Amino acid sequence: MKKGNAALLFMAKRLGLYFYASHGHYKTRLIPKIRDSKRDVVGAAAAALYLLQNEEVQAIIGPASSLQANFVIGLGDKAHVPIISFSATSPSLSSLRSQYFVRATLNDSAQVPAIRALVEAFGWRQVVLIYLDNEYGNGVIPYLTDALQEIDTRISYRSVIHPLATDDQILEELYKLMTMPTRVFIVHIFTPIGPRLFSRANEIGMMEEGYVWILTDRLTDILSTLDPSVIDSMQGVLGVKPHVPRSKELESFKIRWKREIQQEYPTNESFELNIFGLWAYDAACGLAMAVEKLGATNFSFQKSNISRNSTDLDTVGVSLIGSNLLQSLLNTRFRGLSGDFQIVNRQLHSSAFQVVNVIGKGERGVGFWTPENGTVRKLDSTSKPNLGTIVWPGESHSVPKGWVLPTNGKKLRIAVPVGTGYSEFVKVTRDPSSNATEITGFSIAVFDAAMAALPYAVPYEYIPFEAPDGKAAGDYNDLIYQVYLQKYDAVVGDTTILANRSLYVDFTLPYTESGVSMVVPIIDRRRKNAWVFLKPLTWDLWVTSSCFFVFIGFVIWVLEHRVNKDFRGPCSHQVGTIFWFSFSTLVFTQRERVVNNLARIVMIIWFFVVLILTQTYTASLTSMLTVQQLNPTITDINELIKKGERVGCQNGTFVREFLIESMKFDESKLVTYESPEELDELFSNKSSKGVIAAAFDEMPYMKIFLAKYCSKYTTVGPTYKFDGFGFVFPKGSPLVADVSREVLNVTEGAKMLQFEKAWFGQTTSCPEQTSSISSNSIGLNSFWGLFLISGITSFVALITCITIFLYENREALINLNPPSSMWRKIKAMATRFDDKDLRSHAFRKSDQLPDKRHQGHGCSYSLTSYTNCPPSPSSLLIPTHGNFAFFCEQGTLSSRHGDPVSPNRPMSPHILFEYELANINHEQLNSMPCPKTLFKGEMVNSHIKPESSV
Repeated sequence: MKKGNAALLFMAKRLGLYFYASHGHYKTRLIPKIRDSKRDVVGAAAAALYLLQNEEVQAIIGPASSLQANFVIGLGDKAHVPIISFSATSPSLSSLRSQYFVRATLNDSAQVPAIRALVEAFGWRQVVLIYLDNEYGNGVIPYLTDALQEIDTRISYRSVIHPLATDDQILEELYKLMTMPTRVFIVHIFTPIGPRLFSRANEIGMMEEGYVWILTDRLTDILSTLDPSVIDSMQGVLGVKPHVPRSKELESFKIRWKREIQQEYPTNESFELNIFGLWAYDAACGLAMAVEKLGATNFSFQKSNISRNSTDLDTVGVSLIGSNLLQSLLNTRFRGLSGDFQIVNRQLHSSAFQVVNVIGKGERGVGFWTPENGTVRKLDSTSKPNLGTIVWPGESHSVPKGWVLPTNGKKLRIAVPVGTGYSEFVKVTRDPSSNATEITGFSIAVFDAAMAALPYAVPYEYIPFEAPDGKAAGDYNDLIYQVYLQKYDAVVGDTTILANRSLYVDFTLPYTESGVSMVVPIIDRRRKNAWVFLKPLTWDLWVTSSCFFVFIGFVIWVLEHRVNKDFRGPCSHQVGTIFWFSFSTLVFTQRERVVNNLARIVMIIWFFVVLILTQTYTASLTSMLTVQQLNPTITDINELIKKGERVGCQNGTFVREFLIESMKFDESKLVTYESPEELDELFSNKSSKGVIAAAFDEMPYMKIFLAKYCSKYTTVGPTYKFDGFGFVFPKGSPLVADVSREVLNVTEGAKMLQFEKAWFGQTTSCPEQTSSISSNSIGLNSFWGLFLISGITSFVALITCITIFLYENREALINLNPPSSMWRKIKAMATRFDDKDLRSHAFRKSDQLPDKRHQGHGCSYSLTSYTNCPPSPSSLLIPTHGNFAFFCEQGTLSSRHGDPVSPNRPMSPHILFEYELANINHEQLNSMPCPKTLFKGEMVNSHIKPESSV
């Protein structure tokens, strides 16, 4: 009798002893009816049919394998009898959607996330699947494939082994795997193939350092039962298996199991209790609980109508309680020996998996995987996802990189482009005498540096991609496609990373930036017309400056008019003074003195504004007249398309397709070129292909072109971004990650500068170029701050002056005879404002000087002090210009001018003198009697007689 059947038989016999011993209150009992399936599909079907027909069982625990389950499930559906399997793990059984099939075990696909987490944790990008060519092996492969694709890991090869394969067939398959670069193997097989596979792998050296072996749960769970020699050949292997929590019940059960199974079968080898035995016991316990929930009921079958032509299948009856028993089982939950027993979607609910490492004479746990936390060292741990120390094959403690170069001794065949016009990137030269080929260039230098920095040696050779005549065998797309066809192992050169190309090959990280831009000729557009002097400033700045000149002139006139004779005179003279004074500040040639302190403050600020403005204007005009203005001839791509201009693009690159498909250029307007020299000829109309208005190419090429012809061309318009130049490898190549890492190290280090200097030379000194025509004129936005400061200062000074004037003349406003209109008040104040402020030190200083004309007529003037005493009705003090008082001998002071504000009111002494003085002409001065000096404090009547002459 086989171990599996013996174990099941023993389990059934001891169910009453173990389970019902602790559940003595149960009123129902399970009576086991056992039939041996003999590990055969037909045998399993026959056994199930016998149990249904002859024993009329209400449930079947089994079958043992997924292959047996396919037919037995159908019998259960026909008889309405639950089929409970504790070892049929194939995911394909779920697709049968049987109502009466219950999987009291884990689906093989439940372990896929744990395996994927292991592969992802160690960064392996390629794996090989080794599985059996049967229902068990094929069932999990689709799930593994999808899971690995989610983490960007490619299945490089599928090794399918027949269940009855010989050792020679296994060796042949292993030798094939040795020639492949991938060293990560996921093994989904069971005994007896599994131990034989690892024994043969150990013999040929596939258990050495650098290899990775990952076992699925079926083989991992029986590691403790394998022969020690097999364990020795599996050192360093990783495996995953369902986690069985420790408990006192489990330990007690194992001890009794081992003791009693040896007593039952003393002639056989000792049976080791594995996870499937625990699931079998839990399934039986769950069924017993479900029956107890139903209680005592009619456990019978409804017989089928049997005819003369009926088969054995037609004689199978229908269980009357099958559906109720199924629902009771699905709702049963308890803590079993294997953990929590709970049926979800008609299969055992998955909880956690344990990761083990084969070390020494057995296995050692290194961590767990849970759906909630992923890979962790301990369950219920909040630490970062990690595993314990793993000893890899070959007793290595370093994580294998998962791939090596093939052991067939071949070098990598690396293709390089031929005949490119920009030989700075890739240059293929041949020695005519020896016919030896030398391949150099910037791209070659970067690739060689990256490969030399790898921690392992990679032999490779460069092969020019050329036809027999020495010319290029195709464009860049053709070259890259050869890698997809496996004619070359890689491509090194100025190959641009594109999305459509990445569908067939893998690119390393870019080693240079890229992008498509437009280059056009430039011309000198220095302004040489008659109105160029207006160009340094924009029109808004011109207008604003002019308005401020007038405004400042007006403010200064208001502040200086009453106290400065330079700002007095006829109306036209004063208007001219305003414009003359303000605009003369441009060259600081104003002749008028400024005596008012407020005006001086305004002028200080304004002089600073004028200084900045004039200096900026001078610098900008000088630049326009002397410095070259190199501007592009075309700045808009749409202008090229509308006018139907001819444009150039490099031959063999993707730019041509980009211009046609993305930019919508007419294909007939595209002109190809091979080299920078030919592009210059196309622009200069020296080529047989005609002249072009612009050219499109990638930025690395444009930099080389502009370095040679920077004084004639420039780039304009937007730059259409692309990923740059990268090296090409086959899809899923393990070299991509390592080479990309070294490419980053090269580009970030000093070597990159050395390569650029060696192949591109020193950067040519070129005039500054702009990508668009922009105005060189200076706008208002550069000076609005200065104008704001000057305007606020001037406005505050103006308001201060007007406020002081109104305050000093408040009595005149108060004494106006009502009713007086607002216009009359304004006119009166304007009239007063037009008068001199005789209190100003400017007027006093000038009038203190003696007038020689008056001295000639025998008149003498006495200096008096000005009094601020108000006039009284009985006396009249007449202040004069320069604090002089004049008295007439023959009469009283004239009052014919009157008060301009009120005609009926006598003029005040102050106003009377001012108007009298203004009306005295030269003749009056000659006929006027010599006045008498009025000393400070003397009072005179309105009719005053002159004193006797001295």
